[in-house]
Amino acid sequence: MNPLRGRLAVALIGLAVAAIGCTVLVRSELASLRAAFETDARIVHRLLSQRSAQQDAVMSMLSLLQSGSGTDAAGRRVASVYPQILDLLQRHGDASWTEPALAAAEDESRRERRAALAGVDFARGRYWLVQAATPASHAAQIDLRGMVPWEEWPMPPETSPVRVILEYAGQQFLLQAGNTGSHSGFDFRKRLATESQPFDVVAARGIRWSDLPWLKMLGWILLTAAALAGLLALERQRAERRRAEELLRLGQVARLNALGELAAGMAHELNQPLTAVLANTQAAGRMLNDEPAELDSAREAMQRAAEQARRASGVVDRLRRVVERPDVSAQLQPVKLEVAINNALYLLEPQLQQLGIKPSLGQTAVSVLAEPVALEQIIHNLLTNALQALAQVPAADRHLDIGVRIVDDKGRLTVGDSGPGIAADVLPRLFEPFFTTREGGLGLGLSLCESLAAGMGGSLTAANRPPRGAVFTLQLPLAAT
Repeated sequence: MNPLRGRLAVALIGLAVAAIGCTVLVRSELASLRAAFETDARIVHRLLSQRSAQQDAVMSMLSLLQSGSGTDAAGRRVASVYPQILDLLQRHGDASWTEPALAAAEDESRRERRAALAGVDFARGRYWLVQAATPASHAAQIDLRGMVPWEEWPMPPETSPVRVILEYAGQQFLLQAGNTGSHSGFDFRKRLATESQPFDVVAARGIRWSDLPWLKMLGWILLTAAALAGLLALERQRAERRRAEELLRLGQVARLNALGELAAGMAHELNQPLTAVLANTQAAGRMLNDEPAELDSAREAMQRAAEQARRASGVVDRLRRVVERPDVSAQLQPVKLEVAINNALYLLEPQLQQLGIKPSLGQTAVSVLAEPVALEQIIHNLLTNALQALAQVPAADRHLDIGVRIVDDKGRLTVGDSGPGIAADVLPRLFEPFFTTREGGLGLGLSLCESLAAGMGGSLTAANRPPRGAVFTLQLPLAAT
């Protein structure tokens, strides 16, 4: 895929994820606002219904409290207890109401056997409630705002965005101004739970831009951007690794071709000194068998043979210096790590006893996919290096720790020692071919181990460990169970 197209595709995916996430956040916030609105509206309806029912009960109580001359006094006491009752009137016997509407309401009250509504004036915030009874009927003038139980109101009336009104026969009385907002929001309408006062409670809430969860959306966008940046960085690393592996493969092919040419040349170069060695040694043998033996000539022939042998040795040394790390060619198969470790420790038992080291072995049954010989070669090499490092510290400070476990679906083997550790300038070059800090070493051991591990689909890394020493970590794919 074209890198530019790949980045564009990732950017489009990121935009889509950000948009979907923001949509989910907005929907969630709106659902939360709706739930709060509906809860508050139901509480408002319940409170107003309770007050209207209470007023019905007051009117019924006035009828029951009638006892001749004490009726007016009882009415005044009731009015003082319920401040929403602005005025309280009575009609005795054949007397007439001052308002015709009260007479009609009394007839309705007598017919329905409950309080009846009269003189509704929402513009002034007033209405009458009439209760027919014998010997006197009562009419109470109710203050709409006074009937609202503000102490139990679920919203702050001055700042709440919810608009609350009462409606009746085309009239409206504003209880709470609220703010309808710039966008359509939520609505609620329900009639009070009393037949005598059939007012509709209407609530509305608009959605403003400030109601949207901007901080949450910004956080989601930043999180999405960070995740995409990490994804792009990871993809870039993978591309670089693939490029490096391809270059390495091409380099290995080139080196193999060079080695083929080198081997042919070496064979030609070795043929001449080896032929000379054979001729000189044969001549020396004949001279020694002569009677008398030609000792001087035999010595000269042997010297020439030794010179040719040294020449052949030089040719071999040149070939040795350009040997490349081999690849794993055998078929991979399930191998138990603990078995391979025990085999390597068995081979190194004399060195362990000589250094007085008893390995700390934390074993876990882990089977990996590997080539058995290559795996044992890696473990043997790591243990040998650890023993060489431990030989440089006092016997009391020598500790060899071997661990086996499963990490991230990989079988992990760690070999840690308490030796002098790895110098900071050496650590980055530790797996380079022909790099060594040991006199007489070829610098191919760790390089070969890393190549073998990579060939089996694994990895080999090195690090220092506190307070002293080094640890090598081998990871290989788990074998299918």
